[in-house]
Parts: sequence; C-alpha cells; structure tokens
Amino acid sequence: MSAKIIDHLKLYRLPWNLSDNAISWLEPTSMCNLACDGCYRENQKDGHKTFEQVKHELDIFQLKRNSDCISIAGGDPLLHPQIIEIVRDIKSRGLKPIINTNGHALTKNFLIELKSAGVFGFTFHVDSKQGRGGDWKGKNEIELNELRYQYAKMLADVGGIACSFNSTVYEDTIQHIPGMIDWAHKNIDIVNTMVFIAFRYIVPTMPFDWYAGGQKVDWQTIAYHTEKNRRVDILSTDILAKVQEQFPEFAPCAYLNGTEKVDSFKWLLTERVGTQKKIYGYLGSKFIELMMASYHFSTGKYLSYASTTNSKMGKSALLLLWPFDKGVRKAAIELLKNPLRLLKRTHLQSILFIQPVDFMQDGRQSMCDGCPDITVWNDDLVWSCRLEEVKSFGSFLRSVQK
Repeated sequence: MSAKIIDHLKLYRLPWNLSDNAISWLEPTSMCNLACDGCYRENQKDGHKTFEQVKHELDIFQLKRNSDCISIAGGDPLLHPQIIEIVRDIKSRGLKPIINTNGHALTKNFLIELKSAGVFGFTFHVDSKQGRGGDWKGKNEIELNELRYQYAKMLADVGGIACSFNSTVYEDTIQHIPGMIDWAHKNIDIVNTMVFIAFRYIVPTMPFDWYAGGQKVDWQTIAYHTEKNRRVDILSTDILAKVQEQFPEFAPCAYLNGTEKVDSFKWLLTERVGTQKKIYGYLGSKFIELMMASYHFSTGKYLSYASTTNSKMGKSALLLLWPFDKGVRKAAIELLKNPLRLLKRTHLQSILFIQPVDFMQDGRQSMCDGCPDITVWNDDLVWSCRLEEVKSFGSFLRSVQK
C-alpha cells in the first residue's frame, strides 16, 4: 500500500505558526464520560477548571497568539457545568467557539442553548474504540456512520452550526476510511469536515530510553503507554494510500510539515467540491492559498472553520475562482458538462489526515510545525497532545537511543 508520490513543494504549506494560528486549544475539563483507546488525557472526575481559570487561559491565548477559533476540548467539555458561559465568553472575544466532544451528553435542547450562546461548530469524536455502550457497542467504523448521521442531522435541524467529525486511525480500522469518506460525500450537505488522526502511543519495542531533563523516566509511568506491541507509526500518506485505492482522483492540496522533517505531512488537507451524488473535483493549492491570504487580509487572522453558509458556496467558488487554480478549473469544467447542475446547490468539504509525533531513528521527536492544538499550562503555550508529560514530570520527555 503506497500513495501516489507527493511533492510537498507543490502543495500549499499552511501558514500557521506559534504566534499566528487559525486555532487554539482550550481544555476547561479533564473529565470524560467515555474511555477512548489512545486518549492522551487522564480522566479526572473532579477535573473541571473554574470559570475564572478558563477566562484567564483565554486571556493568555489573546496575549500570546492570534487565532480565529478556540477548540473547546478536554475531557469532554459538555460535562463542564459552565460550558454555556464559556461559549458565550469566547464568542464575546470575537473568536469562534468550536466544541470538541464525543457527543454523548448532547441533546437538542442543550444544542439550542449552545447556539444561543454563540457556538460556531462541533467536532464530534466518533470511532469504534471509545467503549460506547447500548446500540453502538461492538459497532465498526462503517456501522457508526449511523451515529455520525444522527449528530450531523441534529446540527442541521437546528441550523447554522458547522459540523465536523474526527476518528483515531488504528491498524485494524484504516481499512474503513474509504467507506467513511464515501459516507461523508453522500452527506456533503450537512457534514463540513472529516478528520482522521493516526494512533500514537509508547510501546515496548521502541528502542529508546526516556528522560525528563537529566532524569531517566520509567516508560511504564508515562500516561500514554501500552504493554502491547501495537502499530504506532501510521503515516498520513498511509491513510492517503488506502483512500486512493478506492478513489484514485483523491488529491491533497495543503499540509503542515514536521519540526524535524520538512517533507513530512503532519496535517494533510484535501478540499473537494460537489453534490451528494457527484464530486466535481479536488481543489488545488492556489485555492487554499487564496482563501488563507484573503481571509488574513480582511480579518487579520488565518481561517479555521468555514461557516455553513460558506460551505454551501461551492458553485460560486468554481465559477469565480477558476482562473487561479487548476483543480478549480477541472471541477468547474465537470460542473458545466451538464448545465442542469447549475440549478443544484454545490458544497465544499474538507478531509484532513493528521500524523502526530514521529520518533526519528536518532531519538528526535518530530512534532507538527505550527501546531494548531496548542494549549495553556502555567501561563505558557504547550502541545496539548503531550500535556501529561509536563503535568507529571515538569517538562516534555526526550527519547534517547538505547
């Protein structure tokens, strides 16, 4: 299984950096109502931050980082007793509140309250290794599309709320990704984004010792470790290759590289345009560059999540921007092959593959360069996916060859 060779220099390098980034990552709670395999946060039943602590962390973000949206995560943020007030406060700061949740605690009335408070969108984490019970117990990724639809339909019924999904990718679930992407196509009218995140953990076969500063650390005390030998080196290009087996035309347009490997694809973004029946094409690097540059020019920020209104403007994008981008031109030609297609609403949809920390042979750790999931710890900005290291050992861990 291998993807078509990708030249990173022909893709748009997303312009995000530590101080000027589309997204920042807020964790008001570490409490959760599920137990996901691969979770990198310790589930604490008394893990709610006070509203004052949350506002202080938002102050730190606005002091140190220029962002378009705040991803409200955890834990599961819907469990925080003041989540409505948190959303309202983020909105009042001119930021987009995006709730990252497993959806288990969401009801329609709750959703209406969150919309009234100003919520911009949801990213639902749904996959087969979350320990869900009831009707979803033992369901595989394709069978869970029914649950995804329920969440997407709930948002669509209320209206005006962006809908995204993310799933962790394991060696035994990567086979289902083409089917999930096909499902997203069939629901392109109500699903704006699909995100797939490669599984990472510390396993016994890794040839490293672990250090916090100069102090050696027992790898079994690290929060995200497993005694089993599991595959923890799935790449975004592995996910791409699996998708291209079924959809050969599937083509990324933008990426984030690694801090230690310039030609790695830590965030690999694909933009497509079409209707529920047909994808007209895959948009190219110039389209994304134009969107980022024009949004930054007009707002002073880089674009994170598009509104539901903008996601429905696929036809306008094709007809207005075809001179600037090869992918847009090809999609526009496909659209115009049948003039009746001009009468149908055309949608934009994002597909994102994320490749977390990579361990180089010499022990270097390649993180996402310009990581959007930066959070606050002790008034400083730190990687959210490795926060447990700082909390437990006072610093990020170094991996050193044995």
